[in-house]
Amino acid sequence: MINEKNNKIWKRNEIDSPCIKLCSIHPSERICVGCYRSIEEIGVWSKLSSESRLAIMKELPGRAHQVQKRRGGRVGRLTK
Repeated sequence: MINEKNNKIWKRNEIDSPCIKLCSIHPSERICVGCYRSIEEIGVWSKLSSESRLAIMKELPGRAHQVQKRRGGRVGRLTK
């Protein structure tokens, strides 16, 4: 039987992480290709206030273009 009083202890009213478990840092942009947070933002995420997290979350969609640029692939290597 779940005790509702104890259950409330574990529920937190804060902004969730944008992590989608596709964690890979873009080498030149230094942001995660999954959630678009910087290494620094990822490192301090658990210490940030809800307001700071919300501000970062609002910026993330605008960062997508930074990591979706093609770097040339095979064609880029052959032309060098």
